[in-house]
Amino acid sequence: MTTSEDVLAGVGPRLHALRRARGQSLAALAAETGLTASTLSRLENGKLRPTLEQLLPLARAHGVPLDDLVAAPPTGDPRIHLRPVRRAGFTVVPLTRRPGGIQAYKVIYPPATGPATTTLQTHDGYEWFYVLNGHVRLILGDQEYRLGPGEAAEFDTRTPHQISSADIQPAELLTLFGAQGERAHLTPSP
Repeated sequence: MTTSEDVLAGVGPRLHALRRARGQSLAALAAETGLTASTLSRLENGKLRPTLEQLLPLARAHGVPLDDLVAAPPTGDPRIHLRPVRRAGFTVVPLTRRPGGIQAYKVIYPPATGPATTTLQTHDGYEWFYVLNGHVRLILGDQEYRLGPGEAAEFDTRTPHQISSADIQPAELLTLFGAQGERAHLTPSP
């Protein structure tokens, strides 16, 4: 049986491996997490027992679940606990829970109200979406498209774009994108 001491003893090597895999210095990680380089060094070499207050910013910085840092045993429960995030008027529901790689989301755009506005955005990556319900207005560069249920679109997100509901009903999409798209769509509003 694995003891809590065994679990905590394995945290340091995992932290070190994650930082090295990112090619990050202790100083850079310290600046990102708010922990000192000395504390990070002692955590990595096992001279300091990690606390939750230290592990949370480290998990966030490395983009891994806290369970991965402590090598928690799997629960056997494959269900994903849906936690909607509301941002800039639309709702994003994460459908995947593993960090990195392609991420799946259900995105709900509110009904269009008043004249359509055009605020185009760009970011690294590619985006793919499938319209589940409603109609979507996709502006891609100088082109405008209207997509309905059962239609899909894929595009390079470095092209200026905007997605919104096209009519008085909400639009629901299944969306896939990588880390760059995730950061662009889920970063907190200022």
